[in-house]
Amino acid sequence: MSDKEFNRKVYLQDKPRQQAKEELIEKAKLIPEIETVATRAALGRVTALPIFANLSMPHYHASAMDGVAVRAEDTYEAHEQRPLHLKRNVDYIYVDTGNPIPSEYNAVIMVEDIQEIDSETIEIIAPATPWQNIRPVGEDVVCGEMILPQGHILRPVDLGALLAGGVLELPVVKKPKVAILPTGNELVQPGSPMKPGDIIEFNGTVFSSFVQEWGGDPLLFDIVVDNPMHIRQAIEKAADEADMIIINAGSSAGSKDYTVHVINELGHVYTHGIATRPGKPVILGEVKGKPIIGVPGYPVSAYLALEWFLRPLVYHYQGIQEPKRETLNVRLGRRVVSNMGAEDFVRMNVGFVNGEYIANPLTRAAGVTMSMVRADGILVVPADSQGLEQGEEVEIELYKPLQSIKKGVLFTGSHDLSIDIVSSLLKKKDVNRQIISSHVGSLAGIMAIRKGEAHVTGIHLLDPETETYNQPYVEKYLSGQEVVVIPFLKREQGWIVPKGNPLNIKTLEDIVEKGVAYVNRQRGAGTRILFDSLLKKHSFTSEQIQGYEREMFSHLSVAAEVKEKENSVGLGVYSAASTMGLDFVPVADESYDLVMTKAFYESDGGKLFLEVIESSEFIKMVEQLGGYKVVQR
Repeated sequence: MSDKEFNRKVYLQDKPRQQAKEELIEKAKLIPEIETVATRAALGRVTALPIFANLSMPHYHASAMDGVAVRAEDTYEAHEQRPLHLKRNVDYIYVDTGNPIPSEYNAVIMVEDIQEIDSETIEIIAPATPWQNIRPVGEDVVCGEMILPQGHILRPVDLGALLAGGVLELPVVKKPKVAILPTGNELVQPGSPMKPGDIIEFNGTVFSSFVQEWGGDPLLFDIVVDNPMHIRQAIEKAADEADMIIINAGSSAGSKDYTVHVINELGHVYTHGIATRPGKPVILGEVKGKPIIGVPGYPVSAYLALEWFLRPLVYHYQGIQEPKRETLNVRLGRRVVSNMGAEDFVRMNVGFVNGEYIANPLTRAAGVTMSMVRADGILVVPADSQGLEQGEEVEIELYKPLQSIKKGVLFTGSHDLSIDIVSSLLKKKDVNRQIISSHVGSLAGIMAIRKGEAHVTGIHLLDPETETYNQPYVEKYLSGQEVVVIPFLKREQGWIVPKGNPLNIKTLEDIVEKGVAYVNRQRGAGTRILFDSLLKKHSFTSEQIQGYEREMFSHLSVAAEVKEKENSVGLGVYSAASTMGLDFVPVADESYDLVMTKAFYESDGGKLFLEVIESSEFIKMVEQLGGYKVVQR
C-alpha cells in the first residue's frame, strides 16, 4: 500500500481509559513461558510453579546455643539448694550453636547456666526440660513442604530459604519480551551530529528502562523511518520476536501517521484515541496474536500511556499483581483548570509547609520531559470536572518517597541559577533534603509566602518610586506576617544578545529603533518589572517593543530563545548568558533577596539552608558563575 493511500483523515475516539485497558488485557492472548534458572541468579524473578523443599531445615537436631547437651531426665534433681554435678562424656558433652545433638541427648543447657568444677565436672542449679535450646529436624521447613507459591517475586530472603531447603534451581516465568519501535524521519541516535529539525531518540531508552523495571525484557529496534512499508516490516519482525510491541510516534491522525493503518492491515485495532490529556492519540490492538500499543511521540504522553497499558500487560503476563503507588492528600497552591470530557493528568510539585502538604502544578505541555523528572506526584482530574480550585484538598499519587517530600524546601519565586547550587549542597548535607522550586516570578513568590504555600521565595522587585529593591513590596504585601528577609545576592541584569552582538545592541533605544525581537519575562517577574520601568523612564510603550507579549519563565529560557534567533535580545542575568555562550551588555545592578517564613527560618531545614548559603563552598560556586556577589551577613 502506498503513502497516498494512507493520506486520509482518521477520527480519534474518546474511549474511557479504564475501558480501553480492560479490553486490551481481556483480548491479549498472553501465554507465559517457563524457564529454569539457578536459585542464586533468581533475584526479582517470578516463580512459575509452587516450590517445595528438597531438604528439611534443619535436616538434623541442632543445638540452638553454646553449652552442654544433656539428658533432661538426669537433671530433674538440680536445685539452688542442691546443686547437681554432672560428668563429662557420661552425663553431658560440650556443643556449640549449630552442632548436631547425638541421639542419646535431648536438651541443651546454656554455657551461662553452668559452673565448671574441673575439666571433667560441671555444676547446675536448675533442671533442663526436654528439647530446650534444640532446633528439631524441620523446625523451619520440613522436606516436601511448600517454600513459596507460584506468582511470587523472589526477594533476597527467599533465595536463602530456597538454598537451605536444597532448591538449587527453580522454574520462573520467562521475562516477557517487549519490542520497542521508535519511528520518525526526524530522529537521530544519541551522539549523532545535530542539524535543525533533528530530535535525539531517547524515548526508546526510557521505554526499555520501564520494561526492565516492571520485569520485562526490552528489545529496542533501530529507528524506523516514516514510511508504511518500513513500519509494516518492523511490526511483522517484532511480532515474530516479541510477546508484545510498543511503537512510538505516528499514532495520531495526521497525513504521516501511518501506524493505525498498518496495524489494521496486519491485525486488529481495538482502540484509537482515549479520553485523556495528555496521551489521547493512543492505539491499542494486536498483530499475529501479539498485543501492540502505539503511543504518541511526545515524551510525557508516551510515558503515561506506557504506564496505563504496557505496565498492566507486563504484570498480567507474569501472573503478579500490578503494584500501586502511595497516595497523599494535599492542598492545591494554585488553581487547576480542566476541560470536561477527558481525564487530566497533572504533574505536581509537593512541599510540607506549616504542617500541611501543598501541591503546585508543573507545566502541562506533553513534550516537556523535565516535568516528569521534577514531579513529586501526579494529580488525576476526573473527566466530569472543569478543574479544581486553589486551596482545595485533593489526592495525588506519589512518584517520590514521602520522607524526601516532607523534608523538601518549597521554593516559589524568581528563577536564579544559584538556587540549583543551594539545592545540591543541601542534598549533600542531608540526602532527604532538596529544593523543590517553582519559577513563577517575584510577585507570585511573595503571594505564595503570604498564603502559606512556600517556605522561601527569591525576589528582585524594583520600586520605581523609591528606586529601591524588595523592601517596599515586602511591606506592602507581607505586612503583619511573620517573615524574615535575608539579603542574598547582588547580580547584574543586562541585555542578553547573540554571540558577537551583531546588531550592536547597547541601549533600550537600540532595541526600539532596530526593531529587534524582544524576549520578555512573565508578568510579575522582577526582570519584567525592571524592563517596564526602563520603558517608562525612556518614554517608550510596550507597543513599540516587538515580541513584548511573548513570555518566558526563567533567565535560561530567555537565553535559549536568544541563541535560536540572531535578531533577538532579552533582559536577564549574566550567568544565563554565559551558560548559553551568549554576549551580555550590563544594564543595572540589582538586589536578589530571600524571604522566608519565620517558622521555616527557625526550623532544622531553615538552619541548614542558612548554613549552606553562608558556606564558603556556596559563595565560591556562585561567584564562579560570574555576574554575582554574595551579600555577606
